[in-house]
Order: sequence, then structure tokens, then C-alpha cells
Amino acid sequence: MLYLVSNTFDTCSARHINLITEMYLEKCDGSICVFCCQKGGEVMPTKKYEKALFALITVIITVHAYVFYSLYVVNGATLMNLTGASSVINAINKLGGVYMFGRYLPIWAVVLVEFCFAYLAEMLIGQPFSFKMACKNFDIKKTNSVHFETAVICATVGIMVPVMSLIAAFLYYPYYMGFNIFTLLANWLKLICFNFPFAYFSQLFFIQPFVRQTFKVIFKRK
Repeated sequence: MLYLVSNTFDTCSARHINLITEMYLEKCDGSICVFCCQKGGEVMPTKKYEKALFALITVIITVHAYVFYSLYVVNGATLMNLTGASSVINAINKLGGVYMFGRYLPIWAVVLVEFCFAYLAEMLIGQPFSFKMACKNFDIKKTNSVHFETAVICATVGIMVPVMSLIAAFLYYPYYMGFNIFTLLANWLKLICFNFPFAYFSQLFFIQPFVRQTFKVIFKRK
């Protein structure tokens, strides 16, 4: 599963920082799915509410991870240089928050907005289409479950990174400068480049393994 985030600095105004955060999450949907099977004592989502909870856990972890990545890793140095603050959090406080919707919002509000968009996109787009893409390239009955899960995660990253980056391009667009479609497209492509590497490696090697282990503990069956 995946979710991505990125921050862009508006070069036209030294006082405006645009947080462009994006999420990706991976899920499986369909009548047959490796995630919907019980194998070797492992339990994965089988019912709608279980799938919804699986997505919820993933989105909560992913949103916080990517907001941190965007603010501290991608734009931390820029924020501190602009404000002269000794830390990223102090720099954000001096700016009055994180730039979104043409205004500065507190970090908790940014996380909440990102969460809503990420969860909605995951349930409506990432979950169903990633499974269909994986099934087009792999026979679920003959493919090793680990390999199939990896295929679904990769497909989800490929779907959700562009989708969430586009949403973020609108959310963090510098509207104080007016609107230009070419600027929007440039910001969208920039976000994809920022978000894809982090989304791919974090989801494949850290977030998804942790979420699956957590889910198996919650829904462990006899």
C-alpha cells in the first residue's frame, strides 16, 4: 500500500511554502484475492469492514509518515533558512502554519485533510484497480502469495502516486499568484518525482509488512 507526500517551495514568493503531500495505499478487491485468504495461520481481510479497517490502519500510518517526510526531509532546510528558526517546527510556527487552500493551516488540519483524501482515494481507486492490474499479469492460483502481494503493492503505488499528487497539486497550489494550468501540471510532475521513491520503498519494506502483522494480531482466527 502506499501513500506519498512532498513539499514544494514557491520560488515566486519567499514567504509561501506549499506542502504537497500525497498518499498511496494498497488494497485488494474482487471476488478472489490472496489478501482474502487464510494460509499458514495468516489472516488477511475477507469482509468489507475488515478491508475498510485494513485501509484505515494503512492510511493513518502513511499520512503521518509522509507529512513528516514532506516537512522535515524534503523542505526542512528551506523552512529553517527562510525563517531563521533553529528547528522545522519553529519555522512552521513562525510562518503561521503550513500553506494549503491559499492560507496557512496548523499541522493537525493538514494531516486531517490528507487523511480524508487518502482514505477516499484508497477505497475507491487504489484498492479495486491495483488488484485488477495484478491479476492481469499474474495467475493468482499459481503465483506465490508473497509475489502476488508485492505485485498489488507495486500496482497501488503506480496508481495512487499520480492520483494523490494531482490532488495535492490543487491543495497546495499558490493561488495568491493566480491560476495557471501549466504551473499546476509542473507542480504535479514535481510531486510525482518527490513521492514515488519514498512511497515505493516505504510501502514495500516498512508500512505494508507492519500493517499486515498488526491486522493478523487483531483478526487472528482459529
